[in-house]
Amino acid sequence: MPGDNFGCGSSREHAPWALLDFGIRCVISTSFGDIFYNNCFKNGILPIRVTQDDLDKLFDDAERGANATLTIDLASQEIRGPDGGTVKFEIDAFRKHCLINGLDDIGLTMEKKASIDTYEEKAKQERAWA
Repeated sequence: MPGDNFGCGSSREHAPWALLDFGIRCVISTSFGDIFYNNCFKNGILPIRVTQDDLDKLFDDAERGANATLTIDLASQEIRGPDGGTVKFEIDAFRKHCLINGLDDIGLTMEKKASIDTYEEKAKQERAWA
């Protein structure tokens, strides 16, 4: 059973990239390394923090083999187990918005494209020499 501080020591985005390469889109632990945690969000992975008791319950559910399906509902912020039980989790509202809408740093910038284009056009007119 993994311990606390999942992803500790991974100071580059390679760790989340490796998880994505395996199709992993969510990681559940009691705690995460700070850099790893932030890099997960930048790469569309949901890192969920739960209590040790909740993690123990999820591991118990996982021991059921093929019937061990967990469902992650980001909108409702809950994990649903095979027995119908739920585990609630917290997530920053901005990060939740980005994950639900598939927004990375570039996508966030592109949401402001109209405003950026207006500013650039105005700047060209006001400072033609620049």
